[in-house]
Amino acid sequence: MDFATRQRDPKRHLVGISTVIVLHILVIWGLMSGLGQKAIQVIKKPVSATIVEEIKKPPPPPPPPPKKIEPPKTPPPIQQTYVPPPDIPPPTPPVEAPVITAVAPEPPKEPYVIAPPAPVIEAPPAPPAPPKPAVRRGISRVSGEDPSYPREAIKAGVQKGRVVARLRIDEKGNVTDVEIIAANPPRVFDRVVRDALADWKFRAEGEKYVGEVEINFTLKD
Repeated sequence: MDFATRQRDPKRHLVGISTVIVLHILVIWGLMSGLGQKAIQVIKKPVSATIVEEIKKPPPPPPPPPKKIEPPKTPPPIQQTYVPPPDIPPPTPPVEAPVITAVAPEPPKEPYVIAPPAPVIEAPPAPPAPPKPAVRRGISRVSGEDPSYPREAIKAGVQKGRVVARLRIDEKGNVTDVEIIAANPPRVFDRVVRDALADWKFRAEGEKYVGEVEINFTLKD
């Protein structure tokens, strides 16, 4: 049921009207029975108001006065009585007995003799170096190739040959000239010998010299 429907309900209006009528009847009855007079007399009585003062607490006692701190009393300085030191006599040095020294006579000095200088022994002169030969034979090369067998000799059927050559060698061991002094057969191996020996290298001796070498050729099968 909504609010509008409840407002139109006649039962709800009857309950409210009945409650109001009952309250009025009770009020009228009280006035007639004297309750109203008692209530008015109670209201007319003088009202006495008592003021209760707040109990104040006593003030706190004052703080005790500060104590005076007295400085520590220092005892008066003790005066020491000066006592002079006892007199100590200085030590007396011991008396030494006299020492008797005998003076020995000084021996006579020997005359200074200058020794003659030792004889100087000269070393014997070194034997003179043997003269170097004008032409050195049997010299060994340091580097260089052997001369090759010439093709002309192979075609000609030459089976062997021999060549003797003289070499001029400078200070550094280089060959500066090749001279053929003997050849068998002649002029067959001269060219290959000159070409090969010109590139030979010998040990450097710091001077020039002439060497002689012998070259032998053999045709191998």
